Amino acid sequence: MTTLVITVVGDDRAGLVASLADIVNAHGGNWETSELAELAGAFAGIVEVSVAAERSDDLRAALEAAAGTLRVTVHGPAAVPAMAARTVALTVMGNDRPGIVREITGALSARGASIDRMSTQTTDAAMAGGRLFEASLTATLVDGGGVDELVEDLQNLAAEIQVDVTLTD
Repeated sequence: MTTLVITVVGDDRAGLVASLADIVNAHGGNWETSELAELAGAFAGIVEVSVAAERSDDLRAALEAAAGTLRVTVHGPAAVPAMAARTVALTVMGNDRPGIVREITGALSARGASIDRMSTQTTDAAMAGGRLFEASLTATLVDGGGVDELVEDLQNLAAEIQVDVTLTD
């Protein structure tokens, strides 16, 4: 089996996911993991599909040809090197302001952490007014990584940018 990663972006409309699922199914693919969302009137998503190696080129061509008003890109398969790794989970919460994502991801990157999954959102702050920023991340530190150093970096950063950061491993 071959794993393909499909990214889709376009104007939101009824039936987009169903049409993608039909194409995947028609080519013998198995829809495995996905994250799909409507964001400010646009539809965006990423889908992991497994398919028999001999059918992957046909599936890729069918997805790219069916795009229409939807921009579809098929990636993969990519070789993943085997390395010793440690996974950490991270939550961030605070008053929203520009730069939070840049600061947090910069600290992770500086310690060699690779983000496996990240979800962010802003919500209205009910009592205080303004907006709250929330993020959940899972990151992998290769070769055992410096978790203690990362924790220290994130604690210093949290104080500097005035957010709460919680890290678990």
